[in-house]
Amino acid sequence: MIVRLMGEGQLDVADGDLAALNTLDGELESAIETGDETAFRAALHALLESVRKVGKPLPADSLAPSELILPPADAAIDEVRAMLGDEGLIPD
Repeated sequence: MIVRLMGEGQLDVADGDLAALNTLDGELESAIETGDETAFRAALHALLESVRKVGKPLPADSLAPSELILPPADAAIDEVRAMLGDEGLIPD
């Protein structure tokens, strides 16, 4: 799955890594629902760091379409809330 980290580029994430990322996505959703800024910031950073860790960067000139787009680390809680779909940022 091709994931775009806004402001950073694209990474190829193996399907086998999606379950762990979904767990982090759930923590992010919970923090957004409760409006807990501290938990939100921690969950967003954990999710992005995990994607960076498991993903393989694509070349900067790659034209592959992104299947997922994740917000930058400095995104505001309201910006991320607007990006959430029915299944969070990372679909099941």
